[in-house]
Amino acid sequence: MNARRFAATAFATVLATTGLVAATASGANAAPTGCTYTLDPIPGEHGASSYCSGGTGEHRIFVMEKHFLAEAGLIPVWGPWVPAGQTSYTRLPYHTIIDIRVDVR
Repeated sequence: MNARRFAATAFATVLATTGLVAATASGANAAPTGCTYTLDPIPGEHGASSYCSGGTGEHRIFVMEKHFLAEAGLIPVWGPWVPAGQTSYTRLPYHTIIDIRVDVR
């Protein structure tokens, strides 16, 4: 009887573990690909945009600026998270750009 109980418990444990792993495993989410950024994409506006042509997931434009008053420090500016195939855009204040990148997730 102990052997049967042990076998049943072991089998139940394997099934529960397999079910837990299957329930928590998600499909592969590939980050967006073919990402580019553009400064001043709209005439007459000071801004930046990012565009990713492929993959799945989301992306956004991120710009770090240095304020013209040193005591004011750095100004982080970012656009909205958007799916690949759409454009993330943000307007920018007129300060010195020290970093620009496309964030992906």
